[in-house]
Amino acid sequence: MIDENKISRRQFIRISSYLAAGLVLPIETFAADQQIYKTIPKGGEQLPVIGMGTSRTFETRNDSALFAQLQQVMQTFFDLGGGMIDSSPMYGSAQQIVGTILPNIKGDKKLFAATKVWIDGQQAGIEQMEKSRKQWGIKQFDLMQIHNLVDWQNHLETLNQMKADGKIRYTGITTSHGRSHNQLERILKQHDFDFLQLTYNIGNREVESNLLPLAQERGIAVIINRPYQRGSLFRQVKGKALPEWAKEFDCSSWGQYFLKFAVSHPAVTCSIPATTKVKHMIDNMQAGKGRLPNKKQREMMIKYFGSI
Repeated sequence: MIDENKISRRQFIRISSYLAAGLVLPIETFAADQQIYKTIPKGGEQLPVIGMGTSRTFETRNDSALFAQLQQVMQTFFDLGGGMIDSSPMYGSAQQIVGTILPNIKGDKKLFAATKVWIDGQQAGIEQMEKSRKQWGIKQFDLMQIHNLVDWQNHLETLNQMKADGKIRYTGITTSHGRSHNQLERILKQHDFDFLQLTYNIGNREVESNLLPLAQERGIAVIINRPYQRGSLFRQVKGKALPEWAKEFDCSSWGQYFLKFAVSHPAVTCSIPATTKVKHMIDNMQAGKGRLPNKKQREMMIKYFGSI
């Protein structure tokens, strides 16, 4: 739920009216504090810490009402300073939906386009990546990732060549399965990647002991998926109050609590929460503003969450 101290009902109605009319939000709507950026270690480019995922949210067909809603979600994302949109061929119609909505976005959008290759076979991978590019309707992906380590040896060779040829800007590899962590650790020690995407949240901190320190050591940017553990974190805190001290790092909702925890880890570059609701997108983007918790505050967050 969005805190009225941060976003009043009047502001929310104003935002909704602009979106319904197909207008761009006035810049002063959220001008009080700007998005927090973190630096991509290899290249020095900066990214907003809150991106947008598309898994289980943009997978829709023949639902005009939901499509219109998703367009408002994406418009809000860019209006509030969003950058990275992450998708995959694995996510059904998500890439096609993203590509259909993007040309309709009004105002300035600083898209950082990220997707994945998810298929066996080098040539099949090349064809799948080209199909994805056409679905998005863009000239070039900023980031191409090997999804869940599928045929990673063949695809890594392709990605490195594509990067050398200027067809993509960054290479990456992803996992959302804890059982792949040992294999992924070996791969990262032996091969160069620009990005690593994995699961990390306040209820699942396994990667703090291995993959996150390794990413820092190797200069790899880290994208966090499942920052809400597919909603289970919200179910755990249902009916519980935020601690008073959460205000010290500009946190006014449980969603912000979870996102601020994830992106405040020194190794983490950004997180990609997914939603189909404008009000949740507003709350997500608010997590990328103001202050982030420091080391001591992160320890307090873990302790408080564990006590619930």
